[in-house]
Amino acid sequence: MNLSELWKLYEADKRIQGFSPHTLKAYALQLKMLVVGLGDLEISEVSLQLLKEYLAKQSERLKPSSLGHRIRFIRSLFRFAYEESYLTTNPSLKLREPKMDKRIPKFLIEEDVIHLKISCLSLRERALLEFLYSTGCRVGEVQKINIEDFNFANRFNAHLIVGIAIRRV
Repeated sequence: MNLSELWKLYEADKRIQGFSPHTLKAYALQLKMLVVGLGDLEISEVSLQLLKEYLAKQSERLKPSSLGHRIRFIRSLFRFAYEESYLTTNPSLKLREPKMDKRIPKFLIEEDVIHLKISCLSLRERALLEFLYSTGCRVGEVQKINIEDFNFANRFNAHLIVGIAIRRV
């Protein structure tokens, strides 16, 4: 079985597990780059040394976070092949991700928050801004919130419900 054939089985397995189409698209791109780098080899021909050589070439042009993503995909692909008994050993088992720089989160200073509050044109906007700022939620997370997600009996986030109620109006 070559890498392309393994990919078809792997992708089907991940679809069944409920992986998002975006994740599968990203994995397909990773596989394409792996096949370009190594060739569409028989999976039994792939060794740890071959994977390290491939990744060493990639590390020259990739940020550590991108290289880490590539390594996680390769480990996942070959773990699948091993667990499904397509391989007797997992060549990616000893691959390690590069060390990542610690990023300092970006935050708003008080003056920025005041300017944002002043720029709100309605109570609804103000409530949404207050909700985002006080909870630290992302916009996409707030968009998916339903009123049923809150526990009114225990007064869990009860003071923030106003923002959701206004959004639903």
